[in-house]
Amino acid sequence: MRKLTTIAAAGVLAFSGIAGTLFAADRDAGGTGNDNSRCVYRRIISLSPSVTEILFALGLGDRVVGVTRYCNYPPEAQRKTKVGGYYDPNYEEIVRLQPDLVVMLTIHSAAREHLRHLNLNSLTVDHTDISGIIRSIMTIGDACGAGQKAQILANGITASMDRIRNKTSGCARPRVLVSVDRNTDSFKNIYVAGKETFYDEMILCAGGMNAYSGTTVRYPVVSIEGIYQLNPEVIIDLLPDRDREKNGREKILAQWNSVSSVTAVKNGRVYLFEQDYSVIPGPRFIAILEEMAKAIHPELQWK
Repeated sequence: MRKLTTIAAAGVLAFSGIAGTLFAADRDAGGTGNDNSRCVYRRIISLSPSVTEILFALGLGDRVVGVTRYCNYPPEAQRKTKVGGYYDPNYEEIVRLQPDLVVMLTIHSAAREHLRHLNLNSLTVDHTDISGIIRSIMTIGDACGAGQKAQILANGITASMDRIRNKTSGCARPRVLVSVDRNTDSFKNIYVAGKETFYDEMILCAGGMNAYSGTTVRYPVVSIEGIYQLNPEVIIDLLPDRDREKNGREKILAQWNSVSSVTAVKNGRVYLFEQDYSVIPGPRFIAILEEMAKAIHPELQWK
């Protein structure tokens, strides 16, 4: 459940929220989109790894004074003061750092209310889907006087997505199963990406179709029998480095090989995505999308 908790905390599993929701105790945190905006924040706290990545990608790292204990990218973020975790922010430390802006996700509703009572500005963004991430880049850039850099970053991501869509548009769409969390010590119940999720969007953009078509649960638990019934043609197992190091790549692949009659396994199309950022819905999702497209359509020529 650790990875699923990480994904949920990062905002992928949040069920509601509007990108750019603003709660300012004493002044508006909005910007004009001009890099020379008079509304420039100098002491920013991030309550999510994906938000931290955006702040640094926009060249705002020198203004970040606090991050969560899960924020480890870029490496410079690891040297920032820690203000707790996703669900347990250290409000005493936050107040001590005297931020002029705290940036958080929609899942942080309790923290938002607490910060309001502390008379601290907060900016809420929504990373539950790809469009939300791109809007978040623009919202944070506008609020922090980095609107031009935000536009360049957003345009680059959009162009990469369009390139992948165009490249795979004429191809057949194989059934793809994305495993987002499971106990790698055993091979039983597996949490998979359902419809209308961050990963479902990525599957479609990469030229596949989600093998799980149910709509009642966004990240359902699927048994081994369920894997047989779904019979995916491609399996993508999200395994950050620490999971792979704990059990070993060979052991994890051997677990999948135990369902040898599943088409993806039979054809050797089980892919382990071992990057930590595979479960962080931030600007680096485009790198995961590119790897996903290569896995789904190896017949195409990729750089």
